[in-house]
Amino acid sequence: MTGIVDAHHHVWDLSVRDQDWITGAELDPIRRDFTLDDLAPEARAAGVTATVLVQTVTVAEETPEFLALAGRSDLVAGVVGWTDLTAPGVADELDRLRALPGGEHLVGIRHQVQGEADPEWLLRPDVRRGLAAVARQDLVYDLVVLPHQLPACVQAARNHPELTLVLDHLGKPPIASGALEPWRTDVRALAALPNTYCKLSGLVTEADWERWTVDDLRPYADTVLAAFGPERVLFGSDWPVCTLAASYEQVLDSARALAGGADEDVFAGTARRVYLSRVGGRNSRT
Repeated sequence: MTGIVDAHHHVWDLSVRDQDWITGAELDPIRRDFTLDDLAPEARAAGVTATVLVQTVTVAEETPEFLALAGRSDLVAGVVGWTDLTAPGVADELDRLRALPGGEHLVGIRHQVQGEADPEWLLRPDVRRGLAAVARQDLVYDLVVLPHQLPACVQAARNHPELTLVLDHLGKPPIASGALEPWRTDVRALAALPNTYCKLSGLVTEADWERWTVDDLRPYADTVLAAFGPERVLFGSDWPVCTLAASYEQVLDSARALAGGADEDVFAGTARRVYLSRVGGRNSRT
């Protein structure tokens, strides 16, 4: 393996804009700035040679900032940004983003579907139009959802077979409670569709933050590795959110233990095929 790809992390600067999702005393430890300069030493020490920077808020200004950051960085290779999928001009907006400084690093789009009250938000006609535009641009669509929204993810993947969809954080299963169903059945249904992938990410913060063990995470990781296969699973640290429950090193070590030797795909190969092959735009893929 030539180097680890961390396919999911964030950065934010509270002096630029608030992260309005960081509320309550339990999230106080991450109510501060987290920059690429903070991440880089930890990531490089762990053997990470490339990362994918993922949006945090539904603010149009964030994605151009992230693209510019990627353009200046020798660590951030790809950006999963945000744009309003429901806007009639979404296709033009994607073209605009790609023309910006660092725009060649745009590899995907994400929306906080987990915050939508409608469990079938992904199936709305205006959203379907937006997803089709993402597919035409040969961009990935990241799914950040809660377990009850997984059936809509399955239908969205069926509706858009030309679109590559990546499930973030295993769909946030209830690890702290130990429950597997109906999450397990629904995630297997998603994995049955060939245009879907899953990130081995976000597990520690769905577990008991103080007392989690690798064995607590294993039934969930085993489910996705068996359902998707290592060639459709990719590692993401979810830094700095992961620091609520674990260090960067602990997250990576636990993922290695869970991957069961499938290092080449989970820690590099899948992310390179899914995300990094898209760096440079639609004509960069082979």
